[in-house]
Amino acid sequence: MNDIRRGTLSEETFFDTVGGEPTFRRLVHLFYQGVAEDELLRPMYPEGDLGPAEERLALFLMQYWGGPRTYSEERGHPRLRMRHVPFRVDRAAHDAWLKHMRTAVDGLDLPAEAEQQLWDYLTYAAASMINTAG
Repeated sequence: MNDIRRGTLSEETFFDTVGGEPTFRRLVHLFYQGVAEDELLRPMYPEGDLGPAEERLALFLMQYWGGPRTYSEERGHPRLRMRHVPFRVDRAAHDAWLKHMRTAVDGLDLPAEAEQQLWDYLTYAAASMINTAG
């Protein structure tokens, strides 16, 4: 959707299209509900409470999709691969991560095109985090 704001052409972002912050917070909350019970993934989150990890992922995804830049303001450049180096991310971790993310995406009830766009990014991101053979 295009409109004129303050004399400039503005385009609605994916963030806006899918419902903004509430949608991304729901996605990430649903995802971490699965992670909390996952024997493979849970140990990758050393904090006793998954809340800080949930907040970081929500802020990152909101920024990535055109929302507030809070993630970069608080944490700097995302540097996703570097931030994941301390963790063993193999094909099994990749698959487990995507399993929980698939459940979370399905819980959003997005329009098909938006769901596919989000899922394409998530599968790409998960594959790019693999840092261990196996």
